[in-house]
Amino acid sequence: MLNYRHLYYFWMVAKEGGFSRAAERLDMAIQTISAQVRELEKNLGHQLLKPAGRGVALTEAGEAAFARAEEIFQIGHALPQEVRAAATKPVMRLAVGLSDGISKLAVHTLLGPVLHTPDLRLTCHEGEVQELLGELAQHHLDLVLAGQGAPANPNLRLTSDRLVSSPVDWYGPAKWVRKSDARDFPRCLERLPVLLPTGHSVLRQTLDRWFNEQGLYPNVVGEFEDSALMSVFAARGLGVFPLSRLGGGDIGLLRGLRPLARCDEVHEEIHAIRNRRGQHHPLVQAVLLHAKTSVFS
Repeated sequence: MLNYRHLYYFWMVAKEGGFSRAAERLDMAIQTISAQVRELEKNLGHQLLKPAGRGVALTEAGEAAFARAEEIFQIGHALPQEVRAAATKPVMRLAVGLSDGISKLAVHTLLGPVLHTPDLRLTCHEGEVQELLGELAQHHLDLVLAGQGAPANPNLRLTSDRLVSSPVDWYGPAKWVRKSDARDFPRCLERLPVLLPTGHSVLRQTLDRWFNEQGLYPNVVGEFEDSALMSVFAARGLGVFPLSRLGGGDIGLLRGLRPLARCDEVHEEIHAIRNRRGQHHPLVQAVLLHAKTSVFS
């Protein structure tokens, strides 16, 4: 085990540039501090300080140790203030996992009812579904929003509900959205530049089936794991893209995008997956209630 008192004395010697100045700063005997630093070097197995004029300098090993000590003691300096803040001002925490590929604008709409909660501390993690379910099972997350329900696994003890099944409409920048293209939808997707989710997302699989049913060969110029990033590239003129109608309410967040066509045949599903603790979380309950009473449920 690392002795943090020894590390602190080493840190002070390095900051002050010598044992005598550190001893004066700490109001301790030079011999005591020197002995503590030697113990640290012995435990780490490397010399950390070397003579330099009337003081000392860091060795390469000492540079590495000092950098870590800086982080450790800066955190320690901030700890009392953070503890006082937490004790005097309770925070309402909500940790949400977002699976790759689902519409982030739709997620923003789903979380809307809790975004103005006083003292909210919202944390969003994005990743593969299996990774997020592992985090949920270990209680690191309160809720996972995914394009599919949780797999049947009694060991995970998870509850899964379909929150929404929202039609997917098409949007694009003004230069790619013309009346003639809207009248020729969906055939226009074969000549317009098209942005799509990557193949691992559930929505992409649904879109591919629809393309096959329509006999379409879309002119795909970009594929994105992150739907929000896809929206940004579309707004910068790269192409047209599909967006959940639920997320379409927030399309004003991205200037320059216009609706190309409605598409009632394709739906994006978003499922809420939670553990037993999450079932009783008041903010999780608020999100579920809002989604179940929306017109997209």
